[in-house]
Amino acid sequence: MDYKVCYHCGDNCTETTIILEDKPFCCQGCKTVYEILSESDLTCYYDLQSSPGAIPKEIEGKYDFLSQEKIIEKLVEFSDDKTQIVTLYIPHIHCSSCIWILENLNKLNTAITLSQVNFGKKTVRVSYNTEVFSLKQLVLLLSSVGYEPYISLDDYKTGQENVNRSLIYKLGVAGFAFGNVMFLSFPEYFEVNEFWLEQYKHVFRWVMFAFSLPVVFYAAQDYFVSAYKALKTKILNIDIPIALGIVVLFIRSTAEIALDLGSGFFDSLTGLVFFLLLGKFFQQKTYSFLSFERDYKSYFPIAITKITNGLETPVQVYDIQKGDRLLIRNQELIPVDGILINGNAKIDYSFVTGESEAVKKQSGDKLFAGGKQTSGVIEMEAIKSVEQSYLTQLWSNDVFNKNKEDGFTTLTNAISKRFTIAVLSIAFIATIVWLFLDSSKALNVFTAVLIIACPCAIALSAPFTFGNLLRILGKKKFYLKNASVLEQLAHVDTLIFDKTGTITSNKKSDAQYEGLPLNQTEETLLKNTLRGSNHPLSRSLYDILKENAIVTLDSFEEHLGQGIEATHNTNHIKIGSAKFVGFKTETAVLNTAVHISTNDSYKGKFTFYNSYRKGLSKLFNTLKKHYDLVILSGDNEGELENLKKLLPAKTKLLFNQKPDDKLEYIKYYQSEGAKVLMVGDGLNDAGALAQSNVGIAISENVNVFSPACDAILDASKFNQLDQYIKASKSAIKIIKWSFVLSFCYNVVGLYFAVTGQLAPVIAAILMPLSSISIVVFTTLATNWIGRRLQ
Repeated sequence: MDYKVCYHCGDNCTETTIILEDKPFCCQGCKTVYEILSESDLTCYYDLQSSPGAIPKEIEGKYDFLSQEKIIEKLVEFSDDKTQIVTLYIPHIHCSSCIWILENLNKLNTAITLSQVNFGKKTVRVSYNTEVFSLKQLVLLLSSVGYEPYISLDDYKTGQENVNRSLIYKLGVAGFAFGNVMFLSFPEYFEVNEFWLEQYKHVFRWVMFAFSLPVVFYAAQDYFVSAYKALKTKILNIDIPIALGIVVLFIRSTAEIALDLGSGFFDSLTGLVFFLLLGKFFQQKTYSFLSFERDYKSYFPIAITKITNGLETPVQVYDIQKGDRLLIRNQELIPVDGILINGNAKIDYSFVTGESEAVKKQSGDKLFAGGKQTSGVIEMEAIKSVEQSYLTQLWSNDVFNKNKEDGFTTLTNAISKRFTIAVLSIAFIATIVWLFLDSSKALNVFTAVLIIACPCAIALSAPFTFGNLLRILGKKKFYLKNASVLEQLAHVDTLIFDKTGTITSNKKSDAQYEGLPLNQTEETLLKNTLRGSNHPLSRSLYDILKENAIVTLDSFEEHLGQGIEATHNTNHIKIGSAKFVGFKTETAVLNTAVHISTNDSYKGKFTFYNSYRKGLSKLFNTLKKHYDLVILSGDNEGELENLKKLLPAKTKLLFNQKPDDKLEYIKYYQSEGAKVLMVGDGLNDAGALAQSNVGIAISENVNVFSPACDAILDASKFNQLDQYIKASKSAIKIIKWSFVLSFCYNVVGLYFAVTGQLAPVIAAILMPLSSISIVVFTTLATNWIGRRLQ
C-alpha cells in the first residue's frame, strides 16, 4: 500500500487518511483549512504551489490577552474609531501561495479592507474595520488557515521606532551640489574666454559658493563633530585630516573668489564630501529582514493565563507577581521561575541550557523561566517576577551592554594616525621652506598640501571594500551585522563552537541497533507500531527503519512518558524506556535510547546519535592549521568518542557547560590575549556570543531565529566557514593595497602642492580620480574574492 500525500500540507498520511472530494488529508485540521478556502472560493491557493499549507495548531484560549485594550494599543500601528492597522510576523510564509492567500484575506472576512505581505521580513500588514472585527479575531482567522502569527514580548513596545534617514538626506544634498558645481566649473577648466564667461564668471563662482554652503555646514557636519571629539580625547582618527581638508578647501576657495584670484576648489570640496558619504552609506548596508539583537523578549509571550479563585484571566507578563498561580498550555514558554503545582510537566530547556532532551518534572519541582512545556497543560506558582528570573538574570550580565567596537582599533584609524602626523609635518616644513624662498607662496603651499593630501582615498577604501564584501557574503548566506564585524573576523585566532544545533544538525538523526537480531515478523510489528505514534523519537526511528508491509494492529496503547505497546495476531511488542520494556541496567546512560521487547523477551535497543553537519571533519582539519579549536557543549559526554574520531587531535572538548560557564571560559581566553570567534545556535549561547570578539549564530532558517549575535550563518553553509574567514583576511589585504595606490596619488599631488604649482584643474583631476580609482579597484578585487567562494 502506497502512502498518500496530504493535499494541504504535503505530509505523508501515515495514519488514517481522510478523503474529501477525492483529495487526501492527513488530519482534520488540514481538511478544515481546505473547507474554509473552498467555501470562500480561494482554492487557487493550491494551483500556485502544490501542498503549500501548514497544519493548524490547537490554540484555544491562547490569544485571550488580545482582548485587553492596553495590550492592543501597544501592538497596532494605527487606530481610530473604525479602523486599525497592525503588522504581524508570520513565520510560515515561504512561497507564492502564502503571499496570495494573505493578500486575499478580505475574501475570508469582509471586515478586512487591506492586507500586504513583506516576503523578506515574513510580515503581513492588515487594515480592518474595528466595528465588526478585532485583533483577536484576525489572529484566530490567520491561525485557522495555518498562518499563526508569532507575537512575543519583544513586539510589546511603546511608540514607533524612529528611522534615521539623515545620512540619505546628506548624501542627496552633497550629490546635488557636486553635480551642479562640476557643471558650472567646466568653462574655467578649459579656459573658455568668450564674452559670456568674462561677463558671468563671478556669478558662476558665487553660485558654486552657495552650493558648497549646505555641503560644508550640513552634509559634512559629522566629520567635524567626530574630529572635535577625537581631539578632545587626544586621539588622532581619520576624520581629523578630512575635517581639516574640508575647512581649508572652503576657506581658500572662498578667499579666491572674494579677492578675484581664481575659481577656488568648490568642485573638489563637494566631490570629496559626496564620495565620503557614499562610502559611509555603502558601509552601513545590512539586512533589514534579520535581527542581530534578539534576547529573551523575542520568545516570551506578551501575556499569560493567571488563575484567581478558579477563574482564568490573561495578564501581562510584566504584571506577574510572586505567588501568582499560572496556567501554562502545551508548547508555551514558562515566563518566570516557579513551582509545579499539578499536571504532567515535560520541559524543553534547550533555549536555556542547550540540552536537547526534555526534562520530566513532578509536583513540587522547581521550573525555570525559558523552558517550554511539551506535554499538555500544567499549573505552577510563580516564585519570582520576570525581571528576577534566571533567564532574565543571564541577560543582565554587563557583557550585553558592552559595545565590541569600543575596544577595537580599525585599520583605517591605525593608519590615519600616522597619516595625519605626516601630512601636518609636510605642510609645516614646506611652509617654512617657502617663507625663506618666496614668502608670498608660503600660505598657498600650506593650504595646497592640506587640500591635495586630504585622505579621501584612504577613507573610501575600507567602506567600499567591506560594503561590497558584505553584499557578496550575504548572497552566500553569511549575514554580518556591519563592516566592523568583518574586520574583527580577520583578526580572530581562537574558534569556539557549541555542539547541539551548531556542529550537529537538528533535521537529521542516526540510530544504531544493539542486541538480538529481529526477525521479519518482529521488524514488521516494530515498524507498524511506530507508525501509530507521534512522539519525536518514534517519528525519527520510523523514518530510519526500512520499509515494511502495512498491517492492521489488533491493539495499540501509548503510555505517556514511558513508551508504546501493540499486539498483532499472537505477537506482542513494547517500545520505550528500559524500565518500561522490562530491562534492568546499572550502567549510566549517556545517549538517548529506545528499548524493545517482544513477547516479554528483551531484544535490544536503538541508540540515537547526533547527526553531524556535512563536511564537519574536513572543515575542522582545515581550521586547525591556523586556529585553536574548542567545543563547548551544554550536553553530557555521550558523544565524546564520536567527536574524537571526527575532529583533529588536540581539539579541546568540554561538556556540561552552563551558559555562564561558556561566557566565563571565553572571557578567560580573552584575558590571555586571544581573539575569539564563538559559533552557537541557541538562546543559551547568547552570553558567549556577546562576550566573544565575533559571535556567529548558526540558523536552519535565518528568518525565524537567531540569538543576539554579530553574524548569522545559514546552516547549509557551515562547511564554508573557513572560506568566509579567509575572505575577511583578503579584504584587509585589498585595503592595504588601496592605501598603497592612494599613497602614489598623494606623492604626485604633493609634488604640485609643495612646489607651489597646485592649480584648481590639477586638484579637480587628481582628487576625483583617486576616489574613483579606489572605488573601482576595491569593487573589482572584492568581486574576484566572491567568485572564489563556493
